[in-house]
Amino acid sequence: MNLQGKKAAIVTLGCKVNQYETDAMSGMLEKAGVIMVDAKEPADIYIVNTCSVTNMAERKSRQMLHRARKKNSHVVVVAVGCYAQVGKEELAKDENIDLIIGNNKKKELIKILSDYVPNDDADLEVEDIASDKEYETLSIDHLETHTRAYIKVQDGCNQFCSYCIIPYARGRVRSRKKEEVLCEIEELAKKGCQEFVITGIHVTSYGKDLENISLIDLLEKIGQIEGVKRIRLGSLEPGFITEDVVKRLSAMENFCPHFHLSLQSGCDTVLKRMNRRYTTKEIKEKCKLLRKYFKDPALTTDIIVGFPGETQEEFEQTEKFLEEINLYEMHIFKYSKRKGTKAAQMDHQVNDQEKAKRSSVLLAMSKMHQKDFENKQLGQPKEILIEEALHGRDGWYIGHTREYIKTAVQSEVPLENQIIHAVLKQISKDGYVEGEIVSAQGNC
Repeated sequence: MNLQGKKAAIVTLGCKVNQYETDAMSGMLEKAGVIMVDAKEPADIYIVNTCSVTNMAERKSRQMLHRARKKNSHVVVVAVGCYAQVGKEELAKDENIDLIIGNNKKKELIKILSDYVPNDDADLEVEDIASDKEYETLSIDHLETHTRAYIKVQDGCNQFCSYCIIPYARGRVRSRKKEEVLCEIEELAKKGCQEFVITGIHVTSYGKDLENISLIDLLEKIGQIEGVKRIRLGSLEPGFITEDVVKRLSAMENFCPHFHLSLQSGCDTVLKRMNRRYTTKEIKEKCKLLRKYFKDPALTTDIIVGFPGETQEEFEQTEKFLEEINLYEMHIFKYSKRKGTKAAQMDHQVNDQEKAKRSSVLLAMSKMHQKDFENKQLGQPKEILIEEALHGRDGWYIGHTREYIKTAVQSEVPLENQIIHAVLKQISKDGYVEGEIVSAQGNC
């Protein structure tokens, strides 16, 4: 296929790592002469960067692939990513799909598309990922509108939690070379990007396969790059949070006090069945440690309700524990049976009605905790990185504080990609915390 002048659209499902890889693939396509368009517009090539974390994610991936074919029977429909990796046999039977590209073949996207010849069967570009020891080099050198860049520094996972398919979709832990990470961030900072979210499939394992480098070492190096105004971390394993690490993070002026702790449950017996390698006592200690070194840090988490065998008593232990540690925000997921995982074969699967009931209890708690946290911030001056104009409210702009509180401010002049200081005043009916501007730093 001659790519010059072709139009392509990419739809991204799933995690921050997928978003990073989409940005990298978009850059590769543009350099090859492809015109990137919105997924709602007609295109010659339609790529879905798929997710496989749940059965629902796979279903949505298929829906996106089918939607592309319905729009244009002549479009080349491409499935890439996690579902393409673990569900290649199922996708190969789908007549709506032309190309299936696995997780360790994304770097070859341009060659694969260029070599593609239409035929009746889907072309499979999927290799075994379990034996991969080298990090697949993808990079981004610009972002069209983002003030925040996701930077992938690691791939793969060695944890094998009983509910999770990701180690099979992403392979074992592979870390990106420090020099590549720093170079990429330096270039993006020069082009105006001010905030960097350091992410990976199991980001706290960064450096375990390299010599003389760990995640905290890398973060300190990033913090020294000119133009880097903010650094955030993706999901954290509790084992990463030691006194030495937290002390070093607190010494970094551009590190944001926002920690997403990957908990999944607040009950030790459930955590053991999940094959999570920590206890609720350890988690409580980690929260205390973060609050010791950071003033009012935003602590958030993911929780799964209705895991196989979860009794009412176990759920109530989780509920009590979450009340005790009092997090800013909780993302609540109802357990979804995932074919190919140990949890899918476990006895005593919890019915959907009970999952929904437990989910609603924790969602109500999360809403209350979020409101309490934000109310405590009112009256305080905050640094806000403005991202875009607020749709439906003329003269208003939205951004996030260092704690990741979504904030709206009013201004007569455009503020996109500017860091401003504002005093938080009130929580609006549409969920934003409204602030009054004190000063603006301007674009850096």
